[in-house]
Amino acid sequence: MTSIPGKACGSCVMCCTALEIPELKKPAGPPCPNCILSGGCTIYASRPQVCRDFECLWLTTRTLPPNMRPDRIGTILMEDDDTEEYRAVCAPGRPLAWRNPRVFAHLVAVAKTGRTVVAKAGLSSWRIFASGEFGPTV
Repeated sequence: MTSIPGKACGSCVMCCTALEIPELKKPAGPPCPNCILSGGCTIYASRPQVCRDFECLWLTTRTLPPNMRPDRIGTILMEDDDTEEYRAVCAPGRPLAWRNPRVFAHLVAVAKTGRTVVAKAGLSSWRIFASGEFGPTV
């Protein structure tokens, strides 16, 4: 996927904080030591391939509006290539951001298409169903 014209990360650094980056030995939660918190990366030109390849769904989906940018909603929307899950990965400081009515409505809408939808916050995760119900994953 490629970014939609007019969309850019700007000051959003959610992927540099919420996600684990094994190539940099960075656990999920704390900011990457190379992250510039106002937006950017100190090793941008030599960053690992996993960082080069990652684009959140906000960047690549035309239908996600500006108010759904990850740093604004506290949640990175992404697809897991291994499980084909549609995921909402919450910012460390906002573990229930997936419950925001706008975000939750989006997740339910995705579940209604037949996709498996999972919200993650740290080591906790919840499955969101097309009915609007949710429950912890095992």
